[in-house]
Amino acid sequence: MSENAPSKDISAQVAVLGAGPGGYTAAFRAADLGKRVVLIERYPSLGGVCLNVGCIPSKALLHTAAIIEEAKTMGGMGVTFAPPEIDLDKMRAGKNKVVKKLTTGLAALAKQRKVEVVYGSGRFESPNRIGVDTREGKVSVVFDQCIIACGSSTMKIPGFPHDDPRVLDSTDALEVDGIPERMLVVGGGIIGLEMASVYSALGSKIDVVELKNQLMPGADVDLVRALEKVIKKRYQRIMLETKVASMSATGEGIKVTFEGKQPGEAVYDKVLVAIGRRPNGALINAEAAGVKVDQHGFIAVDAHMRTNVPNIFAIGDVVGGPMLAHKATHEGKVAAEVIAGEPALFDPMTIPSVAYTDPEVAWMGLTETDAKAKGIAYEKGVFPWAASGRALGIHRDEGLTKLLFDPETKRILGAGIVGPNAGELIGETVLALEMGADMEDIGMTIHPHPTLNETICFAAEMAHGSITDLMPPKKR
Repeated sequence: MSENAPSKDISAQVAVLGAGPGGYTAAFRAADLGKRVVLIERYPSLGGVCLNVGCIPSKALLHTAAIIEEAKTMGGMGVTFAPPEIDLDKMRAGKNKVVKKLTTGLAALAKQRKVEVVYGSGRFESPNRIGVDTREGKVSVVFDQCIIACGSSTMKIPGFPHDDPRVLDSTDALEVDGIPERMLVVGGGIIGLEMASVYSALGSKIDVVELKNQLMPGADVDLVRALEKVIKKRYQRIMLETKVASMSATGEGIKVTFEGKQPGEAVYDKVLVAIGRRPNGALINAEAAGVKVDQHGFIAVDAHMRTNVPNIFAIGDVVGGPMLAHKATHEGKVAAEVIAGEPALFDPMTIPSVAYTDPEVAWMGLTETDAKAKGIAYEKGVFPWAASGRALGIHRDEGLTKLLFDPETKRILGAGIVGPNAGELIGETVLALEMGADMEDIGMTIHPHPTLNETICFAAEMAHGSITDLMPPKKR
C-alpha cells in the first residue's frame, strides 16, 4: 500500500495520481521544490505502463532481437554463427531484471525525497480528495493541489475474442510465453511493428495488417520505405489498406478474415492487436472534482498544464498530443514548478518520435507530409547511408538522413532518420531546432568520422550544396 502503511486519511500539499514517467517526475520535482507529496499508483511498483509493461521491457526484448538479426549480417565478413538457442525463461528473467532495477531505483528515490507512495486505484471524490482502493482497504488522500497522470490503456476491437489467450495486447506480448509459428500483427503502427521485430527475430512467421495505405502512419513515406524494404524480406506478408473483418477462436488457432486490398482468410497461432491506446480520463471519476473530460477520455489543459479546475493539473497521455514518455516527463516538471510558484510553461518547438524497429525510424519537427499538406515551403537535404562509410562498415546501408530547412532563413524545420540507432541520432536535430540552427551551423559543425552521426552534417551540406562525399544536388 505504501512505504509506511498509511492511516485512513492522508494529507498532502500535492497529490499525484499515477506514477508513470510523467507522474513520478512531477512528484519528485514537487518534493525537490519543498512540497509534501503523495504519489498514487495502481501498479505494485512505480514506473507505470512505461517501466512495467511498455517502453523499458520492450526495449530489452528489442535489443535481443537486434543482436540476433545483426549476427545474420556477419556472413559477408566470413563469420557465421549457429542459429541461436533461445531460453524463454531466461529471456523473461533478463527482461524482468531490467524492469526491477529501474522500479526499485524509483522507490528509493521516492523514499529519499520523502514522497509517500500509496499503491492502489484512485478516483476523485471532490476537488480536494481522492479515494484509493488499496489491498489493505480504502484510503483517502486530501490535497491542496493535484496532478493527474493517469495515462492510457490499450484499445480493443469489439467482437474480437480478447478473452482467448491466443489474442494478445502489447502487455501480453511482452510476456513472451511462447514463440508462435504463425503470428498476425493487427496494426502497422510503432507498437505493432516493434513487437513484430521481436517475434520475427525469435523465429515466428509474421503477417502485418494495416488499414491505412502505409506502415507507421504519421512518418514520412521515404523513411517508412527504407524500413519496409528490410522487413519485407523477414515477414511473410504486409497487407496495407486491409482490415480484419472477423476473428474467431478455433481448435487450430485464431481464424481471421480480411477485407480490402488483400482479402482472404488465414489461421494464426497468435494474434497481436496493436491498434493504439486510449486515455484513462474516464476512469478516475474526474467529474466529482469538476474536471472536464471529453468524449474520448482526454482532459484539456493550458500551457501551465492546469485543467478547468484551478488546483488540479493534468499531464501525459491523458492531455492529448503524442503519447510519449518524454513528453509526459517535461509536462510533469512544468506542472510541479507552476504549483511551486515557478515561472514555467510547456511550449516545446517539437516532440521527437522514435520507432525502435529494425531499422529504427525517428523524426522531429516539420515532416514533408505535413509541409505538402499545409503548403509550407521548405528546402531539403537528404544523405543516403549507402554513401556512409560507417553504415557500409556495419552492413546497414539501407538508411537515410533527411533535414528540412526554411528557404528564407535556412533554419532547420524538421528532420527524419531511418537506420540503426536513429533514435540516438535524432536528439541533435531537436537541439538544432530549439537553438535556431541553420544549414551552415550544422554543416560547419565538425562531426567525428566515420560515424552515423555525421550523416546529419552531410544532409545539411546536401541542402547547402557544399557536399563533397556525393555530387551536390542541382539548385532549382
